[in-house]
Amino acid sequence: MDIFLTNTRTRAKELFTPIDPGNVRIYVCGPTVYDRAHMGNARAAIVFDMLVRVMRQVYGSAQVTYVRNFTDVDDKINATAQARKVAGDPRPLETLIAERTEETIGWYLEDMAAVGVAEPDHMPRATRYIPQMIAMIAGLIASGHAYAAEGHVLFSVASYRNYGALSGRTVDDMIAGARVEVAPYKRDPMDFVLWKPSSDDLPGWDSPWGRGRPGWHIECSAMSYELLGESFDIHGGGNDLMFPHHENEIAQSCCAHPQGDFAKVWLHNEMLQVEGKKMSKSLGNFFTVRDLLDQGIPGEVIRFVFLSTHYRKPMDWTAEKATSATKTLRHWYDQTAGMQASPDLDPELLEAVCNDLNTAGAIARLHRLSAEGKAGDLLAGLTFLGLSLVKAPGWGLPSAADSGIALLADKLAAARAEAMQSKDFSEVDRLKAAFLSAGIEVRMSKTGVELVPGPGFDPARLAGL
Repeated sequence: MDIFLTNTRTRAKELFTPIDPGNVRIYVCGPTVYDRAHMGNARAAIVFDMLVRVMRQVYGSAQVTYVRNFTDVDDKINATAQARKVAGDPRPLETLIAERTEETIGWYLEDMAAVGVAEPDHMPRATRYIPQMIAMIAGLIASGHAYAAEGHVLFSVASYRNYGALSGRTVDDMIAGARVEVAPYKRDPMDFVLWKPSSDDLPGWDSPWGRGRPGWHIECSAMSYELLGESFDIHGGGNDLMFPHHENEIAQSCCAHPQGDFAKVWLHNEMLQVEGKKMSKSLGNFFTVRDLLDQGIPGEVIRFVFLSTHYRKPMDWTAEKATSATKTLRHWYDQTAGMQASPDLDPELLEAVCNDLNTAGAIARLHRLSAEGKAGDLLAGLTFLGLSLVKAPGWGLPSAADSGIALLADKLAAARAEAMQSKDFSEVDRLKAAFLSAGIEVRMSKTGVELVPGPGFDPARLAGL
């Protein structure tokens, strides 16, 4: 089946054509490991986990190589280690940093597994690729694309004429967006750091420019080159990384390896909100994945809510959505209990996710499969989307009465999804009228369909539905 993806570089939805169908290569920017993964981290991880699932479904599991890195050298990591030192930990800072990164990587992998994210084929850590970064920086200096100054090495943005093509920003916009550091050793305000000096109390490595550590952007360029080559198929990440991080990656990689194309397709997921507002600690709506898991919200529910919104649209996490997702999944798990999954994935569900990762459309298809009683196809779809209940069978099944109501809710949800395409709402209106006459309150919103039996509920009036 053909796969279509919206390429940020061309600003168009395109037919995906791999460089080598026998080795589809994907690189995604992973987390900086200084603390628990927040909900925004989880959205990116889930989006690109779905991308990899689609690629493996179409091209074969062994034909896809997925790389997601860990940034384990960063000022925020240093700060957390220094805070432990100030609090009285007598161990060397290097030991505290290593302990913090190991701890945080473990947390990240545990939390991502809880929301159904499989581990990539490679999870490179920046600190293990320092020699490769130094070699790339030296090559950029030799070719005139970078220069050393006062213990720093900076990339000369003026040396790469296509700078800004990915984000489509003007120079003034880029300067404002990057919050560029004004420094006397820079030839141009837009030039960015490839290498910077380290003081004795900070992590550092020997280099031709003195003891120091790499800038953030060079890490991904060096690791992607080592693991995927100078040209690969897809580079992904949150749209907050488009500039300056991804723009800088393109510049330094294309200049370091001018015969290659770096990434052919760029995918960016939109950001996450909580109850309609930007997630931030100052607003008190900042959640980590672990916060929600500890509140008793199953990972499958978190994943379901995220997949219910297209990756290129802002995703709003709400308590209402979590409640609706829980009810839907409970019903589907009850419906598929003891069933065997169909050997083949439902074609309409696969077509949806192959159309620019339309996971919301795939979930609408699950509603239809449920309403039609196709439990085997439903279970195969749940498994493919990473929503099959494997780890937590104890979060409850509905009663028989609840199951019947949930089945009717699925029927209405499927009818509404079909009506949104055909613009014919006659079946939706028929079902709503029948439910109301039977004493059922119908609640329809962007998050789904909920049927609430009232005091005068008469199941007999539902006969034939």
